[in-house]
Amino acid sequence: MTTDDGLVTWPEDLAYAYRTAECWRGRPLGDYLWEWADRWGEQVAVVDGDRRLTYRELAELADGLAEHLSENGLRRGHRVLLQLPNCWEFVVVTLACFRLGVAPVMMLPQHREHELSAIAAHVGVRALIVPDRWRDYDHQALAYRVAAGLPGPTPVFVFGEGTRAPGRDGRDLLRADGDVEARRRRLDALAPAGDDVALFLLSGGTTAVPKVIARTHNDYEYNIRRCADVCRFGRDTVYLAVLPIGHNFPLANPGVLGTLYSGGRVVLLPSPRPGPAFAAVETERVTTTSLVPAVAITWTVAATDCGRDLSSLQQVHVGGAMFAPELAAALGPALGCEVQQVYGMAEGLVCYTPVGAPPEVAHRTQGRPLSPFDELLVVEPGTERPVAAGTIGELLTRGPYTPRGYYRAPEQNALSYTAAGWYRTGDLVRLTDGGDVVVCGRIKELINRAGEKISAGEIEMLAQELPEIAEAAAVAMPDPAVGERLCLFVQLHPGRGLTLRRLAAALTARGLAAFKVPERLVVLDELPHTPVGKPDKKALRLTLMPGVDR
Repeated sequence: MTTDDGLVTWPEDLAYAYRTAECWRGRPLGDYLWEWADRWGEQVAVVDGDRRLTYRELAELADGLAEHLSENGLRRGHRVLLQLPNCWEFVVVTLACFRLGVAPVMMLPQHREHELSAIAAHVGVRALIVPDRWRDYDHQALAYRVAAGLPGPTPVFVFGEGTRAPGRDGRDLLRADGDVEARRRRLDALAPAGDDVALFLLSGGTTAVPKVIARTHNDYEYNIRRCADVCRFGRDTVYLAVLPIGHNFPLANPGVLGTLYSGGRVVLLPSPRPGPAFAAVETERVTTTSLVPAVAITWTVAATDCGRDLSSLQQVHVGGAMFAPELAAALGPALGCEVQQVYGMAEGLVCYTPVGAPPEVAHRTQGRPLSPFDELLVVEPGTERPVAAGTIGELLTRGPYTPRGYYRAPEQNALSYTAAGWYRTGDLVRLTDGGDVVVCGRIKELINRAGEKISAGEIEMLAQELPEIAEAAAVAMPDPAVGERLCLFVQLHPGRGLTLRRLAAALTARGLAAFKVPERLVVLDELPHTPVGKPDKKALRLTLMPGVDR
């Protein structure tokens, strides 16, 4: 069912089943804030450089900000565009929004006017929350341009040292003065319902404007709770956030929110550069972090003779793109920890390889679903016809934390969801006899060479097993004779070289069919990446177009 506002809800019978099974607890996420503070009050919750916040300070600051945002006109059901980098203010703002029933739209710092304006108008935001500057970019000026294009007055709250008019100084609202307990009672009375939208996430697509995903308090709390359980988070967990926490993976899988949910400590860094990250691991005795494959490869190399004590690391979660088994096998020994692969999406479904899984599962699969209520169906691409067991097909899914449609997008929903509520992931997978998911590629990343279909993911995984290659991206190269040919872009390990002849010989020796062998090789100093760390194939394709500078 779709509400008047454009929110697609679960069928009533399933909603009843999920509540009965206590998947959905009917509690808003902000309700947990003081439960944590009462249980772990003086324990450090968040570390950002020299700033350390205890659980009680976190609750008091979030409540103070929530009340000040209310005084500035924000109410339950309103939406705000949130574009902050990894910083303690991000955590406080998010929790303040949860307390007030205001849904933040999680933008990334790399987003610019095109994305911000479109998303803000689509969702109907009432305010923008931005840094003053980030990496020498003036986010205030960007926010003022976006706000000027929206209907009605849209205040801009700026977090930083250099707030300019007409912006409002967000740090000035981060106050916990007055009667803390009275404020707590006032905000408790304003709490949203479990079925309300808690936050908006963006789809992970790399083309056009990202699609918007509305996550409710009920389904997102279940997502967080199950991720934390599967990854065995607890009070001794020290989670290092190096990926942008506006992205679902480091935010809640289990990420920042899963760590707080478990009573652990969150350590924030602005980037995943190995030097500062390894220093933080040593200083804070970090136990867990999340990486995308490109960063994992860099860390594997950098860990050798890094001069840092990384012995506290217990787990590294790797997801966001395909990860070659040999690279997965190398990462653990390099960092001295266990690798858990994760396959998930902001649209819902999350899979993890189990803690303590044998190598054939930990290195060669992307794990199994978090919930016994997750449903998986592998079908012939573009249909609803199941494939034979163990056969590669398109993954369809539905469950208690997989929304039934994008927000205010009926035309897209007709393409991305079946009439029975299955979400078409667009991923090519196969399921093992043990129920583990093996991701084999993307439907839209199939190269069609004279009618023969080539999976970009298959080629990338094989290529990244070669000792010369640090990272690879396979893309279609237009060709008048056969329609498309395969071009492989690579970043090499320092001091290594590679020719197309050597690449072809190595892949052929692995048993790859001749028509799948790349017909062009492009070596780059560094592959471009999307804001969430995936190779930016749209940018790479543009370099193959006639007239584009290489």
